[in-house]
Amino acid sequence: MSDYDRDNIFAKILRGEMPCVKIFEDNDTLAFMDIMPQAEGHVLVIPKAEACDMMDLDDAMAQKLIVNVQRIARAVKSAIGCPGVMLAQLNGSAAGQTVFHTHFHIIPRHNGVELGFHAKNMADPGELEKIAEKIRPLIS
Repeated sequence: MSDYDRDNIFAKILRGEMPCVKIFEDNDTLAFMDIMPQAEGHVLVIPKAEACDMMDLDDAMAQKLIVNVQRIARAVKSAIGCPGVMLAQLNGSAAGQTVFHTHFHIIPRHNGVELGFHAKNMADPGELEKIAEKIRPLIS
């Protein structure tokens, strides 16, 4: 395993030290609204394991994570009413990873609509909660 920083923002969210707009949680994963979304409905899914990137996950956790990413992506697509969903998963700073805790981005996509800049503008948590309320009941 790489040197995992237990003070990264996602580790703090998992410990309840930082807030998030949660949409799903089970024994292995947590999904929440991205506070700096690139599109309406942008969700992050993280494992509860201490893993800097995908290569640090054991097979069982990687499987649990991707199954939940799929479930949540279906719910996001339905709730937002978008024709496509982009899944992004970056490994290492050279790949653009900025938070070194394994995570997937689920980003709703519409034809002709550009993505917002990553990690640029913070969204209002109240607005994120309204979107989360549409997504939560659709996770099956």
